[in-house]
Amino acid sequence: MDRFFGSSSRKPQTTLADAVSSIDARTQSIEVKIRKLDAELGRYKDQMSKMRNGPGKNAVQERAIRVLRQRKLYEAQIAQLSQQSFNMESATLATENLRNTMATVKAMEQANKELKKQYGKVDIDKIESVHLDMEDLLEQANEIQESLARSYAVPDEIDETELQAELDALELEEEDEPSYLADLNKAPDFVDEPPVEESSLKEENKEAVKTAAYSGS
Repeated sequence: MDRFFGSSSRKPQTTLADAVSSIDARTQSIEVKIRKLDAELGRYKDQMSKMRNGPGKNAVQERAIRVLRQRKLYEAQIAQLSQQSFNMESATLATENLRNTMATVKAMEQANKELKKQYGKVDIDKIESVHLDMEDLLEQANEIQESLARSYAVPDEIDETELQAELDALELEEEDEPSYLADLNKAPDFVDEPPVEESSLKEENKEAVKTAAYSGS
């Protein structure tokens, strides 16, 4: 029948969040009723405090008891609704955690699939070959550097015997120096006599005078 006459689309299913919101609204409505009952109980209490014992006071007391009984029922409903709200919120939290867990697992599966796809393109043998080629190139570079740094003036190994012979030859050359160099190093034949002191001259003059005097006599 719905196909011929048409019907409204199905209403969306109520979610846990919608149920929690509905329970919270009902709880607030009951709390308003409890506040009204509290106000009514306050009036009955004032009336009974001003009345003497008797039928009138008993009637007011019965109405107060009836209000208290209704208040207890409302409080019990609030307790039930609070427990229901707590259970639904716990279920909502568990559902959200499960949804997040499933999303995480799905993301990990996708990442694992992508990693396998990428690693499948990697050729280990090719990487090893590149590594070996790099080692060969580095070794060749080191050999080139060593060749460029080689010294051509001094041989790699020096014979100590040859060095000692060369040193002895230098000493012989110093001993067999040319004659003109020896003459230059020789002291000259003419050397001034050391100066005569003045006191010695005076003594010699005195001796000469004495000798002359003896000769005259």
